[in-house]
Amino acid sequence: MKTFDLDHDSVRELNAHIHSASREQIAVDNAGGRHALAVGATDENEITINGNVGYYCAGMNQQASITINGHAGPGLAENMMSGSIRVTGDASQYCAATAHGGLVVIEGNASSRCGISMKGVNIVVRGNVGHMSAFMAQSGALVVCGDAGDALGDSIYEAHLYVRGKVASLGADCEEKPMDDEHRRELQQLLDSAGVTDMSVDDFTRYGSARKLYHFNIDNAGAY
Repeated sequence: MKTFDLDHDSVRELNAHIHSASREQIAVDNAGGRHALAVGATDENEITINGNVGYYCAGMNQQASITINGHAGPGLAENMMSGSIRVTGDASQYCAATAHGGLVVIEGNASSRCGISMKGVNIVVRGNVGHMSAFMAQSGALVVCGDAGDALGDSIYEAHLYVRGKVASLGADCEEKPMDDEHRRELQQLLDSAGVTDMSVDDFTRYGSARKLYHFNIDNAGAY
């Protein structure tokens, strides 16, 4: 295992090594809230970051499995393509923004705009999410095991939203949807992948697009 201590090693050295490593175990100690850690990983490395991280940790991840033993600042997993990211604490705003694939697991809470413009990523939040989560979400799934803030799924396209708790309000063109067998299977698979074993799919409600804002219609002008 390769170990970096960020009280002595630089973030540049860490990221340069990650960009060249292949199927390696990498430990990062004393993260200390530093920004842009483990950005641009492009191979099946297992990266463990000990401590809180700042802005844009694990952005553009491809294939790597990254665990953050702490809290994460804004922009975690932005534009992620594949692989997995797990945070044992909370995540700040716009977690997994524009992410195209892979799995993001937040064991605590996620702040506002979680999953904004998500394009295929799957996100499982064991706690709550803040306002405007899944804004303009195009594909993938957001699972919220707690409550969701205001304007959930505003201007949503075809992403699937599953919420176990209360929703403060739904955004424009987002509505409650029936939970069919295919959605139960999808949700169960996501919970299993995230290691959530103490919750039933029967406790969740599905939300998705009402499909009224795909094309401009003067009758719906007030919703734009």
